[in-house]
Amino acid sequence: MKNRYAYLAAVLCVLQVGCTAVPGTSEGQVQELPATALQPVGRFQVNKVQGLELISSAVHFGFSFEGTQAQVMTSLFNPKGHSYLQYELDGVYQKRIRIDGPQDTLVITAPTSGKHTVWVYKTTEAHSGPVVIRKVTGPKVSALKPASKPLIEFIGNSITCGAAADPSEVPCGTGEYHDQHNAYMAYGPQVARAVKADFILSSVSGYGAYRNWNSNGPTLPEVYEKIDFQDKNPQRWDFSRFSPQIVSIALGTNDFSDGDGKTPRLPFDSATFVKAYIGFVKNVKAIYPKAQIALLSSPMMNGAKKQALENCLSAVKAQVDATYPAAKPVALHFFKPMRATGCTGHPNVEEHGVMAAELEPFFKKLL
Repeated sequence: MKNRYAYLAAVLCVLQVGCTAVPGTSEGQVQELPATALQPVGRFQVNKVQGLELISSAVHFGFSFEGTQAQVMTSLFNPKGHSYLQYELDGVYQKRIRIDGPQDTLVITAPTSGKHTVWVYKTTEAHSGPVVIRKVTGPKVSALKPASKPLIEFIGNSITCGAAADPSEVPCGTGEYHDQHNAYMAYGPQVARAVKADFILSSVSGYGAYRNWNSNGPTLPEVYEKIDFQDKNPQRWDFSRFSPQIVSIALGTNDFSDGDGKTPRLPFDSATFVKAYIGFVKNVKAIYPKAQIALLSSPMMNGAKKQALENCLSAVKAQVDATYPAAKPVALHFFKPMRATGCTGHPNVEEHGVMAAELEPFFKKLL
């Protein structure tokens, strides 16, 4: 009976805001870790009520606990909306978890007692809206500092987001666009883990260097400095938070797109593309003067379009290298063509693995 009341007290404590510890549980004290104590990698902000807003794709934070269970308390701004988180337990990837409405809980269950580490990742992209972390609870819960690893920032479009890559739970053509996102399994995070680096994803589905999939803008260069990549948001991201060793940029797929076939669209303009791309690279170099710049082509393109994109990227490299003769030369990687089989013609999780394996020696050399 005593244990039963202790368990009930622990549950009530977890539900209460401001409760910090309850003695007498079978696994020790249940403690509360405020969201402000977490140390995320990626774009985030702490809001007025001290909630941690996870903004960018794959933005992640870590914590440890002792025992067999911990809880991550979450919320969304849209009371009828949903998003996704995914997590590692003791270094092993587990799964995606759907987050619903203004209050939800990600429950982490370990198979054994003892000390465990957890890394939680936002699955969806910035334009799907933030996932708010309210607090973390569990026995002897403690925030983890990001590992002392090289940092790679991956700038790009839906492919970089891991969009449309994972129909394992919600089949292609059903649900909402972000239901098939899997940022953890996108090529960037996969190759970063392979080369023992940490990562940030700065990417927006459908966006390009000088025009988007089906519109003329705002483009990725135009929203890159906004905290959530939203053109009308006056708030800018604080780039001093992180210093990537490498900035990888993969734009062009959407610039070359023919759109939906209904909206008027001019033929691809290589001169405008190169000019916009050079301007963006110069802006990135101004933000991160010590970073190595790497330009990636697109595995979605072949034939004449593939060659045209590669020619454009080579022209960007030549002009940027000439402008910054004392800096590290821009690195180029041209993907092998791929017939993607994910949703709406995107690479699926396995195909992101193929891309990551192709990129691994390229990034190892740069590191």
